[in-house]
Amino acid sequence: MGKDKNGSFGWLLSQSGERKGKFTLSVILALISMLCGIAPYFFIARIVKDLLAENADKGDYIINCAIILALWLGKSLFHALSTANSHLATFHTLAVIRKKALDKLAKMPLGDVISQPSGALKSTIVERIDSIETTLAHILPEFTTGIGAPVIILVYAFVISPKLGLAALITVPLGIVCYALMMFGYEENYGRTVRATKALNAVTTEYINGIEVIKVFGKAQSSYEKFAAAAKESAASFVDWMRKCNVYMTFAMCIMPATMLSVLPIGGVMTMHGTISTADFITVIILTVGLIEPLIGVMSYSDDIAQMDTIVTEVRNIIDAPEMVRPDTISRAIGGDIVLDDVRFSYSDKEILHGVSMTVRKGEFIALVGPSGSGKSTIARLIASLWDTGSGTITIGGVDIREIPLDEYNKRIAYVSQDNFLFDLTVRENIRLGNQNASDSEVEEAAKKCGCHEFIMGLENGYDTVVGTSGGRLSGGERQRIAIARAMLKDADIIILDEATAYTDPENEAVIQRSVARLVEGKTLIVIAHRLSTVKNADRLYVINDGIIEEQGTHDELLKKGGLYSSMWSAHILAKDGEEDV
Repeated sequence: MGKDKNGSFGWLLSQSGERKGKFTLSVILALISMLCGIAPYFFIARIVKDLLAENADKGDYIINCAIILALWLGKSLFHALSTANSHLATFHTLAVIRKKALDKLAKMPLGDVISQPSGALKSTIVERIDSIETTLAHILPEFTTGIGAPVIILVYAFVISPKLGLAALITVPLGIVCYALMMFGYEENYGRTVRATKALNAVTTEYINGIEVIKVFGKAQSSYEKFAAAAKESAASFVDWMRKCNVYMTFAMCIMPATMLSVLPIGGVMTMHGTISTADFITVIILTVGLIEPLIGVMSYSDDIAQMDTIVTEVRNIIDAPEMVRPDTISRAIGGDIVLDDVRFSYSDKEILHGVSMTVRKGEFIALVGPSGSGKSTIARLIASLWDTGSGTITIGGVDIREIPLDEYNKRIAYVSQDNFLFDLTVRENIRLGNQNASDSEVEEAAKKCGCHEFIMGLENGYDTVVGTSGGRLSGGERQRIAIARAMLKDADIIILDEATAYTDPENEAVIQRSVARLVEGKTLIVIAHRLSTVKNADRLYVINDGIIEEQGTHDELLKKGGLYSSMWSAHILAKDGEEDV
């Protein structure tokens, strides 16, 4: 990712779009609030001067007090308006950034997404983007004006007395030194907290998702120890960092605003020697009191400013990540045979497919079989355009699928995997995701055809039963059958079933197979099956082994060859007979 020429802050503002004007308005209102905040000190100084000169007029005194009150009220009012505008613009900007991050995940190759722990992605998209709120909503208006107020006050102090103006600045270099020491090693320390927080999120997600396995296999202690270690490291990363800089931070916060430590003794000596009038001395004292609040305000945001680059870089690593490049439109009709030509694919620098070439004719039923880890699912995912090929091409009707818009191609593909995800919605809405325009009766008809109507009606609220996170309230087989109904409702031209009946029992699998056979008439069907008997009637079987096509042909042809498929079939029949004996 290239560094934005305007830096992290410029990049954040570039995401605000039409709301950028609200940030500008927020700064203007904050400047007015700042002026309203420091102006009372000048009127207080005037009142003190008049009192010392013994020429105070009661009417002027009341007017000055009324002006001071109005200015303080104005400060609060304009501050509230400034904050309201900055927050409106900020939350809009955060929504834009978060939407871009989620949109990018959908456009990235699947491998790039699943290679990152879900907890780490969640930490970036939720917590990290949320943490930008302080930078935009508060620092932009308040930090800007927090610097302006001391400058105006110091300029006026220099006008009254250059020596006292310099005196008011004596504590600033000392405060800056303390601040610099506090910031020493900041990037390294903050980077550690980011890594520790990501690791904790990832371990927590893993622990929760794997709680069933943890309980069944008695790994509660070791899994908890892994979680506890991540939690301790997360806490230690912050505690160690604070321990390193706490003393310097305390001194910086105490010394820099302590302008009176130098103004009072120096000004007192000057007054005694007659180099400055008592009235001017008191005026400078009053003005330097006004320095304290904005200086503390500026320093309080220093930590957020220092973190901004790291946070924005982390977010931009997602938003600027390489994506599968697809055109926006296509000028020709899509359809026809699917052809893989010398397709190679690597995952984590390890080549999984080694020059796979195959043709799936339109309307044909083909099956991919082979040992576990041979590359069957990888081929299916490449055809579904979830990944891009490393080399070689995949075409449909002679058109490279990389030249087809993703949305257009996705309309023609229905993909059902072994571990299908259900959203925390009702059964009805999960099935309807296949076709958002489907009526309730069409949803129920699809469920009936896929053999899941009866078990759905047996649920607490039938089709209106909420399935829970990831479909956790349903069994694996029930989730798969709902996923198949969803795919069938989509009515796509190409249907890919990647061990989609792995969790179903043989009886229900037979029902699903018969239902699928009726539903896919005239469509292209690609099936990966762990039970060979369910695909023996395929028009053609491809035997995948170690990333290559070892054999291809019909069931009978492959049995006659006496190769890998014949061995797999024999093992399947023996296993099936064993199940029947049991």
